[in-house]
Amino acid sequence: MAEVHNYKFDVKMTCGGCSGAVTRVLNRAKEQGEVSEFSVDLPKQEVLVTGTIPYDDLLEKIKKTGKEVRSGETLA
Repeated sequence: MAEVHNYKFDVKMTCGGCSGAVTRVLNRAKEQGEVSEFSVDLPKQEVLVTGTIPYDDLLEKIKKTGKEVRSGETLA
């Protein structure tokens, strides 16, 4: 069984369209079984993700939305 990770990203999101783009890409990853749960907080510009997806793969998915990822980390 793949190891489950928790990630936190600081993503520049200025409107509902921005957060919606990130939500859509994470929903696709969830449908593919790579992500078990996530939250997108527009006011905090914070994205929390739990899943088996490797950090670099997840970072690429978020970057493909065109949003600036200012920082990211794996949480314990």
